[in-house]
Amino acid sequence: MEERKLLHSFLAKSQDELPPRRMKDSYIEVLLPLGSEPELREKYLTVQNTVRFGRILEDLDSLGVLTCYMHNKIHSAKMSPLSIVTALVDKIDMCKKSLSPEQDIKFSGHVSWVGKTSMEVKMQMFQLHGDEFCPVLDATFVMVARDSENKGPAFVNPLILESPEEEELFRQGELNKGRRIAFSSTSLLKMAPSAEEGTTIHEMFLSTLDPKTISFRSRVLPPNAVWMENSKLKSLEICHPQERNIFNRIFGGFLMRKAYELGWATACSFGGSRPFVVAVDDIMFQKPVEVGSLLFLSSQVCFTQNNYIQVRVHSEVASLQEKEHTTTNVFHFTFMSEKEVPLVFPKTYGESMLYLDGQRHFNSMSGPATVRKDYLWNPRNTTFVEN
Repeated sequence: MEERKLLHSFLAKSQDELPPRRMKDSYIEVLLPLGSEPELREKYLTVQNTVRFGRILEDLDSLGVLTCYMHNKIHSAKMSPLSIVTALVDKIDMCKKSLSPEQDIKFSGHVSWVGKTSMEVKMQMFQLHGDEFCPVLDATFVMVARDSENKGPAFVNPLILESPEEEELFRQGELNKGRRIAFSSTSLLKMAPSAEEGTTIHEMFLSTLDPKTISFRSRVLPPNAVWMENSKLKSLEICHPQERNIFNRIFGGFLMRKAYELGWATACSFGGSRPFVVAVDDIMFQKPVEVGSLLFLSSQVCFTQNNYIQVRVHSEVASLQEKEHTTTNVFHFTFMSEKEVPLVFPKTYGESMLYLDGQRHFNSMSGPATVRKDYLWNPRNTTFVEN
């Protein structure tokens, strides 16, 4: 950190001082050689002989940071004066049910949108089948640039658009930003539920009233239903120095892996079978996690429909000296079970808001977990190619 203080002189006073960059400049491909290097496989292997998705989340987080450093690279400096941190996992859409631990995986990514101090990164993941790499997932991360000591915002290089396809990617980035602002402004922490949502909750409440007593206090579950309060799991992590980044904070990918694994266990316990992840969205990194913190994770099923299970994981920390807990992250995962799962019913008003929030995140999912034809940006000729 003492060395990084010396990099302040390389920081731009305004974005106009920085040279524009192309999408090609930040494009990167990384190979995960699971097939050709068996000793690496152990780290990624599950007991079902598939790939641990929590490890993939860690790799995506690292790739997003690396991509942004490529976009803002200063050729005359050995170290970057910027501190790139993950602000938000906007969404991750899966298009494959499971991954083989015996075939190579390829990641690719590039910066697709920039603001003054923030960047959107588009990433794809493929797995080798025969002689062809087939699509597995699409991910959109939002990264922010901070100064050398990670104490304040820093400007990033502007983006040059060289084709109609790149203009469309940039426009989509603007739309994503607007969508996030709109979603935040209508948060149930700020606004009352809509009339339709209010009706949904009232009908659920009425369906749990005991017809024998005709009392608001006597509640019974409908058939094939579970109270939301009975769908929780919790865990505690001690944040050791092994998981720190270069800024002496806990690596965001580690937090995502731990939250995902608890969320998966919650969905597995609730559905009675081993689920697979369909989508990840709206992971906001609200506060950094310091080394030595106690990390409390609380996972809960908040919405179900047919075979789908929507899980919310809340993350908070407490230092070893203080007992006060501070929220750092909220994670949203959509899982699909092998069989139809019970309905989940809220008892309290707070649980009803969790139910509606889960329903909103479920409805924002791009589509069902099926292998789709995706159009991917090709940096070599800035066109879209069909896979």
